[in-house]
Amino acid sequence: MARTSLVTGAGRGIGAAVARRLSTEGHRVALTARNEAELRAVAATLPGESLVLPADLTEPGAVAGLFDAVEAAWSPVEILVANAGSGTATPLHRITDEEWSAALALNLTAPFQCLRRAIPAMRAAGWGRLIVVASTAAKQGEAHIAAYTAAKHGVLGLVRAAAAELARTGVTANAICPAFVDTPMTERTVDAVAERTGRPRAEIRAMLAAKQPIGRMISVEEVADAVSFCVASPAFTGQGLNIDGGTVQS
Repeated sequence: MARTSLVTGAGRGIGAAVARRLSTEGHRVALTARNEAELRAVAATLPGESLVLPADLTEPGAVAGLFDAVEAAWSPVEILVANAGSGTATPLHRITDEEWSAALALNLTAPFQCLRRAIPAMRAAGWGRLIVVASTAAKQGEAHIAAYTAAKHGVLGLVRAAAAELARTGVTANAICPAFVDTPMTERTVDAVAERTGRPRAEIRAMLAAKQPIGRMISVEEVADAVSFCVASPAFTGQGLNIDGGTVQS
């Protein structure tokens, strides 16, 4: 059955792969991110119906406007994939209030606002899928990404609370927790480490790959596989699904 889906952070990387997977599986896909050109490039590759809605989810009213636009064009959102996120590497004692606030705004507050806006229509319909792309940083601490880690721990708690609240409604809520994925965001991490340490980029990429016991980075398609599973399973809810090559065994 074709469903109305919304993917945030859909212009590249994981979000683009998830949009392609949902479209291939027959769903209508609304794509949002800040960069309209990237969204249109992704939309051009989708086999099914798509809707391009550029937005900055950290701006006041952006989330409400986004859902209003999807509903006006199609119907209420039935599958939400809250994927938009970003982080910076800064030692904890040097994190500014602005960095801290920005990390929480994008990685925690925006997903909260998306869930809050999506839930009433899903409850009324008796079916819905709430999926947040978190990180292994939602499960363990790591040096120099305290703000990102705090936000991802928070969003996993949000998902678990939503799952408990919605357990008898036909609406599921899950987080997907990838390790290092081969994406532009990881490339920015490589660039930051190279700038800070002076080490070659190839060496840093190899180091990040080696953090996974399988010895390589996770692919965006493997994360899309997890999203597909969450959509298909009515009994899978309240979980933080690790897609990490065995990094976090929980």
